[in-house]
Amino acid sequence: MTEQFEDKLHVDLHQFLLSMKEVDQRLPECPDVEDKWESIAKAYIPDGIREFQDFPSASLGWMMYIGMAVAKMWDTEWEIYSKIEDLYAYMRDKRGYDQLDEYIREEILLLQGIDYTALEKVTGECASRVYNALMHQHLEPGTKEAFDAYVACLHQLYLFGASMQLKHMGYHMTKMN
Repeated sequence: MTEQFEDKLHVDLHQFLLSMKEVDQRLPECPDVEDKWESIAKAYIPDGIREFQDFPSASLGWMMYIGMAVAKMWDTEWEIYSKIEDLYAYMRDKRGYDQLDEYIREEILLLQGIDYTALEKVTGECASRVYNALMHQHLEPGTKEAFDAYVACLHQLYLFGASMQLKHMGYHMTKMN
């Protein structure tokens, strides 16, 4: 069930972000960023679950920002960042969980003005779409199924955050002839 749910999330987010010209038809492949997913998820989940009840959009959306941040780190100083044991804690501890989005947009992505606001809007919309899809699963809170579905949401948001950032930095996947 979770795999089908995650596939549906993937298709929905891909179509939405394509329509916003935030990703390409063919998504980039970046194994270094994808390989960080598991350790980031393990570190993030206790905070994410704690915040989910009162702030579901933040709990979900922050993971999209984290995906963007890891893609940016990969592009700039990966030989340094790849050695950091807990990249999530490294980012969170700069300003705290509540300010994680602002820290990433300001200090890692170096955004300001319209770009800063536009990214907040797109990320918020993605988090909202994913939350809506999750609620439509009618899963009982606290169950393994609910947990697995939440992790599937985070996973897709992380990957699409990375994909968006890679596109913003000029990486495009095109078919080679």
